[in-house]
Amino acid sequence: MNLNRVVLVGGSGFVGSAIANRLCEAGVRALIPTRRRSRTGHLLLLPNTEVVEADVHDPAALGRLFAGADAVVSLVGILHSRPGSPYGPDFARAHVELPKRIVAACRAAGVPRLVHVSALGADANGPSEYQRSKAAGEAAIRSTGADLAWTILRPSVIFGRGDRFLNLFADLARAFPVLPLAGANARFQPVYVEDVAEVVWRCLQDPGAAGQIFELAGPAVYTLRQLVEYVSAQVGCPRPIVPLPESLALLQAGLMELAPQPLMSRDNVRSMRADNVASGVPLPFGLRPTALEAVVPTWLGTQSTRARYYPFRRGARR
Repeated sequence: MNLNRVVLVGGSGFVGSAIANRLCEAGVRALIPTRRRSRTGHLLLLPNTEVVEADVHDPAALGRLFAGADAVVSLVGILHSRPGSPYGPDFARAHVELPKRIVAACRAAGVPRLVHVSALGADANGPSEYQRSKAAGEAAIRSTGADLAWTILRPSVIFGRGDRFLNLFADLARAFPVLPLAGANARFQPVYVEDVAEVVWRCLQDPGAAGQIFELAGPAVYTLRQLVEYVSAQVGCPRPIVPLPESLALLQAGLMELAPQPLMSRDNVRSMRADNVASGVPLPFGLRPTALEAVVPTWLGTQSTRARYYPFRRGARR
């Protein structure tokens, strides 16, 4: 497929930034809508990349953004929502209603290609509102007509410099002498952000990816406890871990929900009832997944010269 212009909805975040870099490397123009352009300094210097302020929940704004686009990548996702059934209103808005609007805008603008990034574990009958809303968003994508070629990606937790997963536990290890841990035995298969970006690029290029659902995962499976122990050791702060039974984990998460930006919610705890592990090959297109141990020390390792500056950069949102 001949790509000249790709719109990244949700492209100013962690994963979107990696995809924007991959498109830039390929010489493809990327348009990235954002609520606050002032927070996208890391993207403004990329060649062939345009960042514009827009409300992606506004159908008229989507129509303007998608005009003349060759493809759209849908990346918007949130981890917390006010509760509801089968999922809360914030999950409904971001994970269900927005994909519906994106599909409608693609069809109206004649955009031929859509890649939608969902989540491993998306399930209409899943234990958490997050998982159920992600499944509903996928259903909205799959229901489109034959005039829009879609691909759905289901990544496990995504790691990389600037992630909100491993870096969170690194910060907690630096701050606390003991780590009470919800879901200590939950299993994950973390996937490297650059591998995700490469898969998105391959999907945009390969007509055979249309109508497919691909799981994205790394080469190894870990329990959450193993991941936290590994990260704590990497930052030079090995900590005792106290696994919490689910009843206490839900109580802890409920208290955290009172914070303006909660680190954990009860819905997150319920998500960990289901293992976050791929059912088949970890990556499509014959790609070899990057091992977590091969790259994490380059930004978390205590021996890395750059590592000492990352806490300051995270605080400055850079």
